Amino acid sequence: MSSAPASPTAGLPAQGVAPSLSRTLATTARVLRQLRHDPRSIALMLLVPCLMLFLLRYVYDGDPRTFDNIGASLLGIFPLITMFLVTSIATLRERTSGTLERLLAMPLAKSDLIGGYALAFGLLAIVQSVLATGLAVGFLGLDVIGSPWLLLLVALLDALLGTALGLFVSAFAASEFQAVQFMPAVIFPQLLLCGLFIARDQMQPVLEAISNVLPMSYAVDGMNEVLRNPDITGDFIRDALVVAGCAVLVLGLGAATLRRRTA
Repeated sequence: MSSAPASPTAGLPAQGVAPSLSRTLATTARVLRQLRHDPRSIALMLLVPCLMLFLLRYVYDGDPRTFDNIGASLLGIFPLITMFLVTSIATLRERTSGTLERLLAMPLAKSDLIGGYALAFGLLAIVQSVLATGLAVGFLGLDVIGSPWLLLLVALLDALLGTALGLFVSAFAASEFQAVQFMPAVIFPQLLLCGLFIARDQMQPVLEAISNVLPMSYAVDGMNEVLRNPDITGDFIRDALVVAGCAVLVLGLGAATLRRRTA
């Protein structure tokens, strides 16, 4: 009796692999082990936002009210920027080194891979947000009418958004230098239009309309809601949900790009 012909899909990655929490956590542990051996990236994620807030406080040493006005906004912007930089570069290393290709050749769902990366960097984002918020409110005297815990929540959502954006843009860069070049294209326009420098309703109407669809605008608005209101407002809930929703959406787009480098 002749043997059955080999399946044309033999040796190829399994298709339709169901997501698994254990595989997601295994990916998270692997990424954290790698980051443990990269102290410069850890310092960039955890210490640079604190250093920038510290410098900003004493730049406005003669006018503490100015620090109060913009400090809360920057408390959300700095984590987004640093997590974007570190995540995009770290993920690009995984892509260019072939690590992602080898991982996707295993029975591993894309959601496991993206979820593992997001969870690993998200854990660091929690530490980063706690350090920056604690420094700003506890040591630098940031005057906040609302709960500091709400500031922490928005800072964490912003850091997670930066992580998601970094995972996404890493698919379109061929080198670490190119990954850094995405910052002017992805981050700087949002920084200019988010309402940090001037109220968005005072911008040229076209620019105001663009700012209304940029997630950093809602991050800044959410921080300002905490700065000015003692209780949770409807606007704050909307802003937090928009930032969280954008992070989830971009993570989904990041999962879709995995096919680009692993085909």
